[in-house]
Amino acid sequence: MEWVFLAMGPGHCVAHVVEGEGELTRDQLTRAVDKAAQASPGMRLVRQGKRWVDRGTAPSVTVLDAAGDLLRSPALQRPLDASRRACEVLLLPGARSTVVFRAFHGITDGRGLLQWAADVFRVLRGEEPLGADSRLNDSELIHGLDRPDGLPPAQPNPKLEWPPLLGRRAPGSSGVLWRRRAVDGRHPAATAKVAAALATSYGSGRGRFFVPVDLRRHRPDLRSTASLARAVQLHVQPGDGWQEVQQRLLTMLASDAELAAQFPDSILRTPLPVMRLVNAGIDFVATRKNQYNSLAYVSHMGNVALDDFRAGDFRADAVYPLGTTGPGGPLEVNLLESAGRTEVTVAWHDGPGLAARAEAVLDTIEEALSPRANRQWEGNRTERELPSRRSVVELFREQVERTPERIALSGPEGEVSYARLSRRADAVAAELRARGIGPGDVVGLLAGRTVAAIAAVWGVLRAGACYLPLDIRHPDARIADLLSDAGSTHCLLERPYDLRECVPAGCEPLILDELAVEGAAPEDWQDVTPAPEDLAYIIYTSGSTGRPKGVQIEHRNLVNYVHWGLRAFDVDADTRLPLVTSPSFDVTGTSVFLPLLAGGRVILMPEDPNHFSLGKLLEESGANALNLTPSHLDLIGQLDLSPTGFRTVIVIGEQLRVEVAARAQRMFGPECRIINEYGPTEATIGCTAHTFDAERDAGHAVVPIGLPADNTTVHLLDADGRFVAPGETGEMYLGGVQLARGYLGRPELDRERFVHLADGSRVYRTGDLARVLPSGEIECVGRIDDQVKVRGHRVEPAEVAQALEDHPSVDRAVVVARSRPGQSGKALYGYALTDSAVTPEELTERLAGVLPSYMVPAAIMMVSELPYTVSGKVDAKALPDPFAAESPAAASGGSESAAPMDPTEEAVADIWARTLGAERSRLEAQSDFHHLGGDSVSLLGMLAAVCRELLTKDQEAAFMAELPKLLAEPTVERVAALAREVRG
Repeated sequence: MEWVFLAMGPGHCVAHVVEGEGELTRDQLTRAVDKAAQASPGMRLVRQGKRWVDRGTAPSVTVLDAAGDLLRSPALQRPLDASRRACEVLLLPGARSTVVFRAFHGITDGRGLLQWAADVFRVLRGEEPLGADSRLNDSELIHGLDRPDGLPPAQPNPKLEWPPLLGRRAPGSSGVLWRRRAVDGRHPAATAKVAAALATSYGSGRGRFFVPVDLRRHRPDLRSTASLARAVQLHVQPGDGWQEVQQRLLTMLASDAELAAQFPDSILRTPLPVMRLVNAGIDFVATRKNQYNSLAYVSHMGNVALDDFRAGDFRADAVYPLGTTGPGGPLEVNLLESAGRTEVTVAWHDGPGLAARAEAVLDTIEEALSPRANRQWEGNRTERELPSRRSVVELFREQVERTPERIALSGPEGEVSYARLSRRADAVAAELRARGIGPGDVVGLLAGRTVAAIAAVWGVLRAGACYLPLDIRHPDARIADLLSDAGSTHCLLERPYDLRECVPAGCEPLILDELAVEGAAPEDWQDVTPAPEDLAYIIYTSGSTGRPKGVQIEHRNLVNYVHWGLRAFDVDADTRLPLVTSPSFDVTGTSVFLPLLAGGRVILMPEDPNHFSLGKLLEESGANALNLTPSHLDLIGQLDLSPTGFRTVIVIGEQLRVEVAARAQRMFGPECRIINEYGPTEATIGCTAHTFDAERDAGHAVVPIGLPADNTTVHLLDADGRFVAPGETGEMYLGGVQLARGYLGRPELDRERFVHLADGSRVYRTGDLARVLPSGEIECVGRIDDQVKVRGHRVEPAEVAQALEDHPSVDRAVVVARSRPGQSGKALYGYALTDSAVTPEELTERLAGVLPSYMVPAAIMMVSELPYTVSGKVDAKALPDPFAAESPAAASGGSESAAPMDPTEEAVADIWARTLGAERSRLEAQSDFHHLGGDSVSLLGMLAAVCRELLTKDQEAAFMAELPKLLAEPTVERVAALAREVRG
């Protein structure tokens, strides 16, 4: 074949472009090219007479001017004279570097050049090149194959009969035109789909295509950079769908059609000057008659891993081929898959108006691979100009100045005006600025749902810094780890938490009670006005690698959410919204920011949510809106209450079941909107919403999550990265201005979760599965991984398993989420393979000291071995069932002869059986609620039932005051004993 390519002239080149973030220098690249070429001498070949010889000199590296469009660069048009140099490397340096590998087609093909380019990057990483020392050409490879049935018959010489896809070629035109398009997803049968689409659009359903086939498939062990591609003729007939075309292509490949002789032997004996004259004549006739030997060449080069093209700080984000075209040859289409995208390039002779026509051909190809109806969902038309570009810091200052005496906060500490809250925030801000804290600094905040905590949030933001909210219920060890990981040099603490040993060395504690002196800020105090890209806060979420990860939210993310939330939830000056969630839970931002930026009121509830505290909140606080998790809404629904005056209930954190929403609607009345909000921390609190409609949503198990927020998009992609058809299930990818900066200090996780679509838009992979309903709204249907939600918090079981394995007695651990039979919620269960004596209680106590309570498994079971699937993964279904029927004694861990229960214990056991969906016969006095599969929310529901059925209203308060004791020892006996005690 190289003789044929020589006859086509020095301009017949193949090329690959590698683009990415990070800098590469000419010296680095020159050294790598030299070493990689030594290992692949085929890239150093030059033509001497009728022989190819190794010149011994590596391809040159040329630095190009980065200005202008690469595909229009004269350097890409430069012929490669095979007698002087047959390969070169071009570099566009800078913070975003581009490397172009070019070679004369006579010495290599697309696959061979790609293989060598990967070797260059292998050397750049400090690794040894794999090399390619084979000297076989295509004829030698074919004749060396052991084929008892001989070679396929020669393919017929094609006639010039096809019009060009891009229209008439200008006579005498020189140079090659390239155009590129990236299409989302990997597309099986892409060659057949492209051929069928081009035949339909440009050939009245009929067409002939040349499809290059890599001969290396016959020698999988062969490493060669030689030109080893031969084309087969693929015909498309009118009425053929891509499936018929694909079947025809597969049949040709099964018969090894590419091994057939493609040119008569006489051509290979023809002198090059004569062949070049013949080619010139063919090209002249083709141009004059406007006819070519086929509709197109369609070449698919397979899949490449972008990780193969990384080195130092440089990481490739695109690799794509640049084809060429020959005498009488048509448009060339090249496809290459990488990183969940299919790169498509077209190449043809340049000429006036052809660029626009090339884009039209790319439109046809893109539509064949990724239909517009799948890509462009009407719900993503969310562009909306913000009412104001000012930051939340500026907006709050303006609100304070408008309504200084309006009540901003109320609760057990009394009422606090906007002016007083602002002064307390100024005191915090002034102290932080005096210590040099400003933009880019992370300030820890360990406080409850109190006035001091809200003032601290605004104080940190006014200082220009970023706050890190910490949960007072978390163990000291975890808080210390988060402060260290975030690099916090200061932590604001509220008494009595200043006595805890949770502030690591290098982080100075500041006591909020000592900073909250009104007037402590200078009279000329000025807020630091944050830039849109400055950090506002960091929230840590559970990590699948065993480490929690800090999500970095910028001011521009937050202000977009605020403006959307104010409008979507009808938050105004009359809104009175309770704060019931942990400050470390990002949904707390809804309760803190929205009311205070609308002139409304935040109602502080220091107690943890339970049926008693929630009941008081609904009936006595004056609240007219709620922001809480579905679990807490479910708990409220079990109460015998009739709250009045509520306008909005915002539910977020878990899937909202229709039955829970319907019950809430009946409780709060038809005038109250039950809004199901969805959003991971990485997309700033919430990014879709749906208002529950009992009639419209009745046919669903879960309430839809609605439509995207302002300036936010939702894309549904399948496992191959393709947009799914309407109604099909896909993974949610979120885009828009609310996307977080990324994970603090975790660039590898950023690259895994924050990815780019083919059009360049940055999106976050949620791992949530969803579909678009006929109504046009989104329904979330599950997860693609093991992640679960517990009390609205995201939990990666791998992080819990890692904490278990940190115990010296645990050799291997697995944590899974299971639902009790008949129950909707899930709880975590641990399975430990130990190498020394340890009890489940000891392991539970250990976990409670390092993990938040919602991450501690409901039960831990010891196993002698872990079951595995054939693929080598732990078989979760084969693990012991924690809910399997067993004797009461075994369930509780007691003896076989259980003591009889008194009437109060009997009544408590009956309640437990209903709450857990467990057999009453399994329960005895020492039965443990968690060991029987109960989670924290179902425990609160059980306690509510005990209060309702066994106690009076006056006794209920005394009973719930003992909640810490009940949480520490949730047994039938203990619950019954406390019930008897408060009854007198």
